[in-house]
Amino acid sequence: MEININCDLGEKSKHHSNKYDPDLLEIVNSANVACGYHAGDNESMNQVIKISKKNGVSIGAHPSFNDSQNFGRKRINLFSNQIRKLIIDQYEILQKIACDHGEKVTHIKPHGALNNMACEDFELATTLAKTISEISKDLIYLVPTGSKMEAAAKKFDMKIACEIFADRNYEDDGNLVSRQKPHALITDPEEAKKHVLNMVKNQSLNCHSGKKIPCEIDSVCIHGDNESALATAKLIKKNLIDNGLNLKPLNLMEKFI
Repeated sequence: MEININCDLGEKSKHHSNKYDPDLLEIVNSANVACGYHAGDNESMNQVIKISKKNGVSIGAHPSFNDSQNFGRKRINLFSNQIRKLIIDQYEILQKIACDHGEKVTHIKPHGALNNMACEDFELATTLAKTISEISKDLIYLVPTGSKMEAAAKKFDMKIACEIFADRNYEDDGNLVSRQKPHALITDPEEAKKHVLNMVKNQSLNCHSGKKIPCEIDSVCIHGDNESALATAKLIKKNLIDNGLNLKPLNLMEKFI
């Protein structure tokens, strides 16, 4: 069985350190690269792409609201043409830098509030899916499994990769537990390791209540902006391999070739 590990990278900002990016790029299979709107700059984008190329990590754009002040986590209501421009502009910024390294952007994963809002709003989810499908039919669209983003994307002839989060708990409706709640994050590496393997093997979400929701899982999102998170990422990868999972970059997974 194939599985992918993805990670949000190049998020250099006052909110987030990117010092562990080189270490994470030795663990993950696919990088979601901040395009300068919520975090990152030309230097960080160049760094991630250069190291990704060396390690065989596939490159994805991680577009967000143009809101570095709030790290793209503040909800902003925009018209569909404004959302479309956001996505295209950020994709083109990263694609140009990727081309300079002889690489290309092969997937897109929205960031932060934009992603969360699209999980709840089918109209916004449709705008995102339509925009990405029009950029290129070859782009893989990385979406939270079971979300309205997945449902909207299925209306278009797209390559859809469904992800789970290694360090987050889920509500009974399949959405992530709000970061405002004390049980939103899974901080124990051993717990995260079991959480991920159980979901991947069973192809289901493990809700905090104990409920299980059947779903498709192609990718596991890990975060790593501190040393304990880095250790968690290494543990999750080793556990998946030890249990017979075949780890691949998104663009090399059989379902997308």
